[in-house]
Amino acid sequence: MKFICYPKCTTCQKAKKWLDDKGISYELRDIKENNPTEKELREWYKKSGLPLKKFFNTSGLLYKSMELKNKLPDMSDDEQIKLLASDGMLVKRPIVVDGDNVLVGFREKEYEELFK
Repeated sequence: MKFICYPKCTTCQKAKKWLDDKGISYELRDIKENNPTEKELREWYKKSGLPLKKFFNTSGLLYKSMELKNKLPDMSDDEQIKLLASDGMLVKRPIVVDGDNVLVGFREKEYEELFK
């Protein structure tokens, strides 16, 4: 299982603690140092069943400074994926990739469902 996060992010820290407390092993990956590729993002998007906009870190400074709230509706999926792959700080985190399961963000209930 991969746990893709930004170590300074408090939500990522909560998710990591949750996994550690449950004794769940994972491969940690720093999203800022090791950006998701377009190929990975396409695969995760497909497996997650989520709308692509859920992969954007809408509370991030970069998202806000680029005014993406106004730009995303006019962008194709391809353009959005290329943009996400350009900077890990645009991507919502943490991301858990476990086989065919992909979780974006941290909601304890979703984690409990996946790891029961």
